[in-house]
Amino acid sequence: MNDKKERFKRLATKRTNTILQKIKVLGNCSNRQIYDYTEEQINSIFFVIERKVKEAKAKFHFSKEDKFKL
Repeated sequence: MNDKKERFKRLATKRTNTILQKIKVLGNCSNRQIYDYTEEQINSIFFVIERKVKEAKAKFHFSKEDKFKL
């Protein structure tokens, strides 16, 4: 049991830090002197990101089994 906890902590920490780094890099695209973009493009990017975050979070809160029961 402890191995599962340690594996989760190790992988979750590594993957979270990777995501945070990628978000930081994405933020570099905000420099208007280098890039040109519309508000619509920004909204599209963050809509997809926020949706995927909600989907990932839901996996931690809901049962993984979809069993029918009367």
